[in-house]
Amino acid sequence: MYEDIFIPETDKIILNLHDMEKQEALFYLEKAINTAEDNIKEIVVIHGYRKGQVLLNAVRNEFTHNRIEKKIIPFNKGITLIYLKPRER
Repeated sequence: MYEDIFIPETDKIILNLHDMEKQEALFYLEKAINTAEDNIKEIVVIHGYRKGQVLLNAVRNEFTHNRIEKKIIPFNKGITLIYLKPRER
């Protein structure tokens, strides 16, 4: 469990979806996962929550992808951490 805490910045993508429409945000999230290099283990998705719950719910509850190992909901309600499985070869 604690190995997740120590992922270096070079192995992360920070994706800011603020002010996007739902479909646009999900498009960019899928694109980020599909194009993530092999060393990327985590995507920090910044979706916010004060302007509504649409993006928060879309990222946390609706979005799926075969590379997602798990989603972590931290104390910061405006972000979701997505951990990726290694790419299948």
